[in-house]
Formats: sequence, structure tokens, C-alpha cells
Amino acid sequence: MHKLLRLEEVGQFILAILLFSSLPYSWWVFPLFILLPDISMAGYIHNTQTGSRIYNFFHHKGLGVLIYGIGIWMGQPVLLLAGIIIFGHAAMDRIFGYGLKFPDDFKNTHLGRIGN
Repeated sequence: MHKLLRLEEVGQFILAILLFSSLPYSWWVFPLFILLPDISMAGYIHNTQTGSRIYNFFHHKGLGVLIYGIGIWMGQPVLLLAGIIIFGHAAMDRIFGYGLKFPDDFKNTHLGRIGN
């Protein structure tokens, strides 16, 4: 089952790359921004509960889809880019086993414990 889920995430990451290729940005923008959502880990400086809320907000694929949809509606490539980056980053994280965080511990995710 884990392999099937990872394959699904690979497909979603490829989708993000394909959607990015339709935008008017140079190719280097995607790798430059793909790790940007990880800035949300700064919430863990306060505590694990705050950290998990902020982290999960910026790693939720639904947020990426919403921002992308608003970008389509408004005709704003920068919003399309932001939505693709959030969506693609979340898929990439899940490929490597990093899921949404529970508030008790950074390593406790919806995909299981990181490192097990």
C-alpha cells in the first residue's frame, strides 16, 4: 500500500511540474521555490502545537489547489505559481514519507513516524 501511495504522490508531483511548464517563468524558478513552504517549520520555535498548525496549513494540498484556482479566476500567474509550489511541495514531501504533523511531535505524521 505504501508503494501505491508513493506512486500516486509521484504522479501529483509530475502534474505540478507540467502545470508549472505552462507558466511564463524560467525553469529555474521551480527548483528555487519548491522548498519555500518549509519556512513554515519556524512555527516549531514557539511549540509543537503552533508549529504543527502552521506547518500543516502550508503543506495542505487543498490550499495549493485553492490558490491555483484563485489564480485562474484572477488571471494572476504569481498565484498560479504559488498554488503549484504548495501542491508540488506537499506531494514531494509525501513521496519521502513526510506527512502532515500531529501536535505532539514533529516526527508524528499522518503517514506514520518519520524515521521508522
